[in-house]
Amino acid sequence: MSSINDDKLLNIALESAKKAGLEVMKYYRNKSFTAELKDDESPVTSADYAANDVLMDQLKTLTPDIPIISEEVGALPLAQREGWERYWLLDPIDGTGEFIIGSGDFAVNIALIENGWPSIGVIHAPDHHLTYYAQNHLGAFKESGLHKNNSSHQIHVAEYQQPRRIKVAISKRQRIDLMGQYLNTKFDFDHVALGSCSLKNCLIAEGGADCYLRIGVTGEWDTGASQCILEQAGGTIIDSEFNPLSYNKRESLLNPDFLSLGNQNIPWQEVINAHRQVY
Repeated sequence: MSSINDDKLLNIALESAKKAGLEVMKYYRNKSFTAELKDDESPVTSADYAANDVLMDQLKTLTPDIPIISEEVGALPLAQREGWERYWLLDPIDGTGEFIIGSGDFAVNIALIENGWPSIGVIHAPDHHLTYYAQNHLGAFKESGLHKNNSSHQIHVAEYQQPRRIKVAISKRQRIDLMGQYLNTKFDFDHVALGSCSLKNCLIAEGGADCYLRIGVTGEWDTGASQCILEQAGGTIIDSEFNPLSYNKRESLLNPDFLSLGNQNIPWQEVINAHRQVY
C-alpha cells in the first residue's frame, strides 16, 4: 500500500481532475471530437479517451502503488481485484451525452475507494468552472473560479425542519409524469433539471435539490466520487430497496437502480415507494 497520506491523495485527485478537465475543454471548445456508441448503447467520444489517458498517466506516476479502475479501461476479473484495500475509481467524463450536445453539464470524476467505500471524491465540471470535493470525516466543499485563489466553501444538504416542498433533481430529457408515479402524492414536489448524474448528486450536496431517482445502466464510477461528497454533506446514496451500494464486490461493476437522498430528516421511505423501480 502507498505511504502517501490522505491529504496528499486528495490534492493529487484535485490536480488530476483539473488537468483532465483542461484536456476535455480542448475538444469541447473546438468541437473536434469523434463519437460512437458502446455495447450498452451509451455514447463515448475521443475526449473521454483523452481525459482517461491524462488521468491514468497522472495517477500511475504520482501513486504507482494504487491500482485503478476506469470506465474507459476494462476491469480485471474480480478474483484479481477483490483483495485491493484501496484503488482509484475514474469516470473521465460523466455526462458524455451533455458534452456532445454542448450543454456544459459534464464532469471529470475521481474517487478513492478504501475497504469497499469511497473515502475521497472529486468532481470537476470544467465548463462551469466548478469543483466539488470531499474526504471522509472532513466534510464536503465547492470551489468556483478559474484561478489559483479560487473561492472554496463547505457545503451541506438543504435543511428540513418542517414539511416543505421537496426538490427532485431530474435529467433535462426526463419525463416528469413517469417519475411522478414513484413519489407519494401526499408530499409536494418541485423539479430541477440538470445534466450529468454526478452533478445532480452535487446539487443535492449543496442544498439545491433534495433527491435524485435513477433507473438504468450506471457503473460504480458514476457514483463513487459523488457518494463521498454527498455523504460528507449529510446525504446518502442507496439502491431502490434502501440498501447500501457496494464497490468492487461483484464481477460486474454496474450499479443497481439507486436513490440519491439529501437531508435524513425527510421521511424518505414515505416519500418514495421503495418497492417499485425508480425513474
